[in-house]
Amino acid sequence: MMQVPLTLPSFLFRAETLFPKKEIISRTKHGMFRYTYREYAKRTRQLSSILRKLGVKRGDHVGTLAWNDHRHLEAYFAIPCMGAVLHTINLRLSREHIRYIINHAGDKILIIDEDLIPIIESMQSELPTVDAYIILSDLDTIPATTLHPVYSYEALLKEGDPDFLYPDDLDENAPLGMCYTSATTGNPKGVIYSHRGIYLHSMCLGLVDSCGISETDSILPVVPMFHVNAWGMPFASVWFGARQVLPGPAPTPTILVELIAREHVTVAAGVPTVWLGVAQVLEQTNADISSLRAILCGGSAAPRALIETFEQKFGIPFIHAYGMTETTPVALVSRLKSYHQTLTDSQKLDIRSKQGLLVPGIEMKILGKSGAVKWDGQEMGELCFRGNWIADAYYQDDRSQDAFVDGWLHTGDIGTIDEEGYVKIMDRTKDLVKSGGEWISTVELENTLMAHPAVFEAAVIGIPHPKWQERPIACVVLKEGFKNKVEKLELLNVLQGKFAKWWIPDDVLFLEEIPKTSVGKFLKRALRDQLRQYYDNSAE
Repeated sequence: MMQVPLTLPSFLFRAETLFPKKEIISRTKHGMFRYTYREYAKRTRQLSSILRKLGVKRGDHVGTLAWNDHRHLEAYFAIPCMGAVLHTINLRLSREHIRYIINHAGDKILIIDEDLIPIIESMQSELPTVDAYIILSDLDTIPATTLHPVYSYEALLKEGDPDFLYPDDLDENAPLGMCYTSATTGNPKGVIYSHRGIYLHSMCLGLVDSCGISETDSILPVVPMFHVNAWGMPFASVWFGARQVLPGPAPTPTILVELIAREHVTVAAGVPTVWLGVAQVLEQTNADISSLRAILCGGSAAPRALIETFEQKFGIPFIHAYGMTETTPVALVSRLKSYHQTLTDSQKLDIRSKQGLLVPGIEMKILGKSGAVKWDGQEMGELCFRGNWIADAYYQDDRSQDAFVDGWLHTGDIGTIDEEGYVKIMDRTKDLVKSGGEWISTVELENTLMAHPAVFEAAVIGIPHPKWQERPIACVVLKEGFKNKVEKLELLNVLQGKFAKWWIPDDVLFLEEIPKTSVGKFLKRALRDQLRQYYDNSAE
């Protein structure tokens, strides 16, 4: 067999030669921008040539602090295709964490959206490795800024070479990009993605029994491009020639619904909190989003009621998936098997609400207290993976030894696996509640609470208890129109009979908002900090 390197330039070449007329639609600060893959490829090569003139060499790290738009997509390919490393920076991290990851990665140049300039201005003196700043804007003038030296992206591109040639000797195992975890404790951890890993992961995204991305699709990645490469969809979409619809800066649920309807989006991807918001908009409007053939949902467990709402009320297939920064991210996808088509809707929903089956190309084991768990859907253990797009270490971080053991990634996620091979995530190790020596899954309780028509969001946390070690407390946000109209007992009764008595939360606290991480997951650490003295206070 021929040994041809699996590298990113082949993606770009395929898009510009086979799909030159296909569109990329980008929402920007000043309106909508449309162009073709032919034009996209030229601008991407222009950017690469400019970065070379600015001194970027093979192996250098270039950071991006940007929303999901066409210029960010150009950087996605311009940087790694020339042999440098794309470092997508999570703009929602704290100032301290942003400063840490820029310095830890050793970024040489930062490419920044104009509305995010203040974030970097406040720390410029603390970024010793950064040689230059490039500002992303619809205009070719530079906004007022203290950054120096600073350049306009559009002005630079006018000087770039649209015929810039990419090296043909890139090592498929060389770094293509990197992303840092959104740490809830300690500093974020860096994960390196190789050309080979992205190549094979992109191929997996095109499998019919995975995400099934194809040339016929219009893809809307709601998941940020600064978070695990928008789940790899920008890479796969360029390679397969899919039409892309990029939602731009700070998209709201209303904006997303309008984009889906106007641009006839076929596949949209985001975390459950995004789809909870979209569902609310759809319930209040007559928007036609029937073009959607699938919603991809990951990042955390989607409530069963949310899946049911989209599939049965709105008629849109809802595909549950699982992954993490360290898995590039797609590892599990919940697809029905052929013989499941005869099941009842409720039985199908039972399957769809699980995180799903292992995708082809990687391996998995679930380890309990005494080894591999039984395939009975009951015994819980930690998910472990290995494969061609699974990280093997954290970037220059001593914590690697805790997560990567004997060639396996230990995820810290606790789950079960049934006799059919479907995995169900029960909780993060740190979020399980240990009460009286027994484990309680907060995810199961949350999903059941969110099935109540009055509940918008629910997070269950464990609070220290003087007798039982920990006890669960439910934190609930009610939908508009239901506030002050639902009692605690009504919600607790929803759980009665579905769970063991000792699983039932000791209390329900009604909140205006549940704190979230930078990527939209519930920030349970913040809730635990707020309620740590709950039992002491309740005894007063």
